Formats: sequence, C-alpha cells, structure tokens
Amino acid sequence: MLAPGLLLVDDEAALVELLKKYLERLGYQVDACVHPDAALALLEAHPARYQLLITDLTLPAMNGEELLERAREKAPHVRSIITSGYPYQPRTPGVAFLQKPFLPKMLAEAVERILKS
Repeated sequence: MLAPGLLLVDDEAALVELLKKYLERLGYQVDACVHPDAALALLEAHPARYQLLITDLTLPAMNGEELLERAREKAPHVRSIITSGYPYQPRTPGVAFLQKPFLPKMLAEAVERILKS
C-alpha cells in the first residue's frame, strides 16, 4: 500500500525542508512548495496523489484558506492542516489548525489524527 501523499506549503524554505524530511522519515510521501501557485500546479497534475495539504495561513499571493479552496476544486477529497503564528479558527470541515511554533512531533500527531478522521 502506498504511503499517504502530503503537500506541504510554507514560504519559509528552511522550515519546509525540515518538515519534509521529518515527515518522509515517518513514511509519508511529501512534496513541498514555497509558493501556493506551485502547490496548485502539483494538485492539478496529480490530484489523486495527495490526501493532505499542510499550509501556512500567510503566504505570498494568497492565504492558506484561499489555497485550500482552490486545492479542493482540483482535489475535493483533500484534507488540510493550516498552521499560523496567529490565532485561527478553521471554518471548513476537514481542516485542523496547528499553532506556530510547533515541534515536528506535534505536526506528525496532527497529520495522523486528520488522516484517520
């Protein structure tokens, strides 16, 4: 069975690389982007590949909610974890929130929880 596909989007390149490596060590297949347009291109090319979108709330060109809305046009099944240093309350089903700063282990727990829900 294939490992769940995750799409990680954050404009902090160092954070993206750190979290990508951590999640891959846990057995997930992870694609990472620093720009939301790149993430949308991946989703359009391979909509079935991704079960979970992990995105920062504050991104260049669009925010994480807008990215999720556009992502679900391409892959309606995709769930999401939105991260932010600011307080946030998800307004859509299938969306979890993770407050920054967080430990990689906290992200892994959130990923597992949302994939099982």
